[in-house]
Amino acid sequence: MSDNFFLGVDGGGTKTRFILVNGDGKLAAAHEGPTSDHLQVGIDGVRDVLAGGVAALYREAGMDGSPIAYAFFGLPAYGEDSAAQVLLDGLPEPLLGHRRYRCGNDMICAWAGSLGGEDGINIVAGTGSIGYGERKGRSARAGGWGETFGDEGSAYWIAAQGLNIFTRMSDGRLPKGPLHASLRRHLGLEADLDLCAKLADTSSRRAIAAMAELVARAARDGDIEAIRVFDDAARELAAIIEAVRQALEFEPGERVPISYSGGVFNAGELILSPLRHHIERYSKTYELKSPMLAPSLGAAIYAARLAGQPFSPAAIERLRNGNQTRHRLPLRNESP
Repeated sequence: MSDNFFLGVDGGGTKTRFILVNGDGKLAAAHEGPTSDHLQVGIDGVRDVLAGGVAALYREAGMDGSPIAYAFFGLPAYGEDSAAQVLLDGLPEPLLGHRRYRCGNDMICAWAGSLGGEDGINIVAGTGSIGYGERKGRSARAGGWGETFGDEGSAYWIAAQGLNIFTRMSDGRLPKGPLHASLRRHLGLEADLDLCAKLADTSSRRAIAAMAELVARAARDGDIEAIRVFDDAARELAAIIEAVRQALEFEPGERVPISYSGGVFNAGELILSPLRHHIERYSKTYELKSPMLAPSLGAAIYAARLAGQPFSPAAIERLRNGNQTRHRLPLRNESP
């Protein structure tokens, strides 16, 4: 059994997950903390979240940072502000006591987890949307520009399209379908125009994105306009995937593995079926695969790759099958 450990951190807008895995793919410790999004909590807030999470892992595993061969910190919005990036890059060193780490965008965690660290492309469609892929040592991203003028195909985007449809149904510009009644019930509207005041009170990004589930429910109830929203979302996500494929310069006829992550895919075939259709219009070489592992485990997989000690197929399979018996490293004053 390997006593090299890999630390993976998967940051998010709501939660941050910390994972410690040994070289054989055995889980040594896990912890969940609050958001590590510097746009929400500031650089000092991110420092506090990372410090608390790393300390919790050390306590659970009964160790300090010395056996950690490498760590990867996947952080929200990393790489989207050059000044903030310099500050974020410096946060882990005093926590680990060494420089065997790298910071990056949390999209990398999703990619590494969904494809087990193998070459290919992952599309994230949660509150926002972004595509990321790697091929032969190269990497590329597309999308992820934020909900104000981007994040096409995301839960926020789907919800915004649904709200627009509601206004059109209310005006008579579209015939009323199940979505109209569903949104009225959900928002407790006495009159349709009360939507304006209601959204002024619930205008947070996350609250809007949560309404994508109502659009999905209406689509399952046969609402033609809601079904069209999911087809349009899939078209947008396929365009992001194709942009990444082109940037990575996959050869004509070369197989392109694709996987996915994020809450939009909880809609199942409602989004996956049109996604298959739209990616096939770009290339017949796309191969859509169910995600293998959670992004938090993907962060540990990526850390191992960065250390030049990638997990063996057996270790990946152990993680995939959930055979994650906790492996505790002996304390310095204990016998091995």
